[in-house]
Amino acid sequence: MVKARKYVVKKYFEGIPKREDYEIVEYNLPPLQNGELLVKTQWVSVDPYQRAYNRRYPVPYDQFGFIVGVVEDTKNPRFPIGTNVVTHSGWCDYSIVNANESKTIRDVVYKLPDLKGLSPSVGIGAAGMVGITAYFGFLEICQPKAGETVVVTGAAGAVGSIVGQIAKIKGCKVIGFAGTDDKVAWLQNELGFDKAYNYKTCNVNEVLKVAAPNGVDCYFDNVGGEMSSTIISHMNDFGRVSVCGSISAYNDDHSQLPRAPILQFDIVMKQLKIEGFLVYRWLNRWPEAIEELCKWVFEGKIKTKETITEGFDNIFSAFVGMLVGDNTGKALVKL
Repeated sequence: MVKARKYVVKKYFEGIPKREDYEIVEYNLPPLQNGELLVKTQWVSVDPYQRAYNRRYPVPYDQFGFIVGVVEDTKNPRFPIGTNVVTHSGWCDYSIVNANESKTIRDVVYKLPDLKGLSPSVGIGAAGMVGITAYFGFLEICQPKAGETVVVTGAAGAVGSIVGQIAKIKGCKVIGFAGTDDKVAWLQNELGFDKAYNYKTCNVNEVLKVAAPNGVDCYFDNVGGEMSSTIISHMNDFGRVSVCGSISAYNDDHSQLPRAPILQFDIVMKQLKIEGFLVYRWLNRWPEAIEELCKWVFEGKIKTKETITEGFDNIFSAFVGMLVGDNTGKALVKL
């Protein structure tokens, strides 16, 4: 019998999540049924959507999230013992997953792609859900063309950093906004962004006049708020905006959200396309994205950076650190 531990959300978050909102539960896993796998967690992903989706489920609920793990016992011939897998098992050290069911995001399980010696953590980073989010959210919605100008907010985060690099692969000019000077330097010096700015210390309107004198064609929005309204005011006719998230307001009281300048005038006069998305829309096409992302990583066209925390007991602190911008690139926990 295997003893497992998991994080259970027992109270809805008010503002920044607190440790007392969680309970760590220890329990015995049941025997495997046909089609099931016993998975030992190796890497845990902490992501903004875990904050945004907090009130979508009745409490108490098991904290969801992607993990990389290894199959320690199996009743599914497609997944022998020792197979590395990606699942949505959440913040736990062991889990049982049914490998015959992948109809929704909650029961996703697939074999970790061959990463050619790279860390398995890439399977929940650039070649995992966050990379897939960048791939479909940018390419399908923005449909960038070579020579166009692309702006990315949250540009040094897990998704934004990949969006900017995909934009460069597609021949675009890329402008990124991030929250520290070190992140700005990383975007420009290592990832090849044409321009990057610290949104906390610059005037977004003024820097865009200089960095994008001919306007913005595509905007990948991770943060929302007043900054997004400012960027959208610089869009060209028929510009495309892909709305991935609104991390600037995730910890705010949703009954009293901050106000931002209205967008309708620019949307109408410039005939803009603004579309929000959830990456699960393309769930049946994830293998296509994973294959292309892996190829770009192997070719050095996408560079990855990870902020790694160690230990099951430190998953919560890694989560909160990510929400306040402590990470550069992908925030992960190694068990």
